[in-house]
Amino acid sequence: MKILSSEQIYEADKFTIKKQGITSDALMERAALKIFEWLHGRLQGAQVKIHVFCGIGNNGGDGMVLSRHLFEHGYNFQTYVVDFSEKRSKDFLLNLERLKDRKIWPSFLEAKSQLPQIGMDDIVVDAIFGIGLNRQPDKWVANLIKHINTSPAFVISVDVPSGLPSQKVSWKFTSVIKANHVLSFQVPKLVFLLPETGKYLDTWEILNIDLDSDFISGLESNYFLTQRSNLVSIYKPRTKFSHKGTYGHAVIIGGSHGKIGAVQLAGRACLRSGSGLVSMFVPGCGYNALQSSFPEAMILTDTAMDHITEIEIPFTASAIGIGMGLGTFKKTVVAFGEFLQKAKQPLVIDADGINILAKHQEMLKQLPENSILTPHPKELERLIGSWDDDFDKLDKANAFSMKHGVILVLKGANSLIVDGEKGYFNTSGNPGLATAGSGDVLTGIITGFLSQGYNSLEASIFGVYLHGLAADIKASEIGFEALIASDIIENLGKAFVELLRPKPPQNKKET
Repeated sequence: MKILSSEQIYEADKFTIKKQGITSDALMERAALKIFEWLHGRLQGAQVKIHVFCGIGNNGGDGMVLSRHLFEHGYNFQTYVVDFSEKRSKDFLLNLERLKDRKIWPSFLEAKSQLPQIGMDDIVVDAIFGIGLNRQPDKWVANLIKHINTSPAFVISVDVPSGLPSQKVSWKFTSVIKANHVLSFQVPKLVFLLPETGKYLDTWEILNIDLDSDFISGLESNYFLTQRSNLVSIYKPRTKFSHKGTYGHAVIIGGSHGKIGAVQLAGRACLRSGSGLVSMFVPGCGYNALQSSFPEAMILTDTAMDHITEIEIPFTASAIGIGMGLGTFKKTVVAFGEFLQKAKQPLVIDADGINILAKHQEMLKQLPENSILTPHPKELERLIGSWDDDFDKLDKANAFSMKHGVILVLKGANSLIVDGEKGYFNTSGNPGLATAGSGDVLTGIITGFLSQGYNSLEASIFGVYLHGLAADIKASEIGFEALIASDIIENLGKAFVELLRPKPPQNKKET
């Protein structure tokens, strides 16, 4: 699914209005009706108090239309106009008059107005600002936002949480609605998926308001949201007459004294994700542990016992993952650099492999094209430098990816895969993944897909999604806190089954 800019969404609105021969008011009616249907489907007429806060633009117009439908279905509600400007949109004014025609009188809130009381069992609908916000809210509006945020009510935002800019801005956005749920129109917004801005909403969903699909298909986009259908389309199923050699021979390189577990996790994940054969290259101290606990793997060892000092692979590997538990010892750094000079195919580099590259950036020139780096936030900062905000981070990550011809997997909530031109946000996973070894497992999975013939971008997207899906399956049984890295590996099979399970038929049109 494409993630579009505010300007592109406005253009899609205009095109849809012209092509479908409707008015902008009719499109607003369609959007607000989707909001009402969502609410009505859950409340079924329940007489909770609903507070609808409307700005004076089109987002506020959505709130006005919603208020009319609430009135017509007998709900207990109060509508407020947050009167922060003399400028009002045409469709806002039109729908304000429609409320007045029905003897519905909104309360107008101004700088000196008393703030309304909001009860524990109440619902707040936030329709103050939309995606067109271009300045910091006035101080009194900021106080209203704070009042809503400190209330015990459940807060639903229309399209975006008010005060949250939809793209990079020049001001510090501190006055933002903290929404329990966002009902957004047609496409996800980039700010939902970034750590600094995504913290202002708990959950979100997309309501289809039938903007012209052909127009949207023709729009260029830098970012996409990865969905299940995308994964099914790139999945390479096994064939009847294949054998283990068909699915590649992957090598996992890493480990040091006390950190052999990292490579074991990566190797097991590599095999579980479908690699035909897996060999492990570790220092001598890892031989007995791996040979006894991981019988499916073949073990190669360095002559040194405590850490890797020389990397020699006596065959051509289909894919190589390197860095887990590797350490940054002087001889290990030298061995890593010499290994890069000989490497021909794309690598998957994690953990200390990234830390070595960050300290010795001249080695970046040796990376095979389309290698995959999987940094967590601190490793990314060491690699590309600090950033001012998440938008700056995206710019720097894209520039780094483009300059060095590599794919970056930025790990975190909504992990982002960047290939220098496009970015792909992941939709699987949960907070349980914040556990030791989960990154090692991810490296193994991506290496496993690479060894089976997926290209680097496919392996990264598929690997990140399946990693998160396996964690989701297990977390649904034991909760986030109890999830450990081995659980992810053990549930990869269930994740494959779930990915390929046919969707149940829909009885009604999805929103």
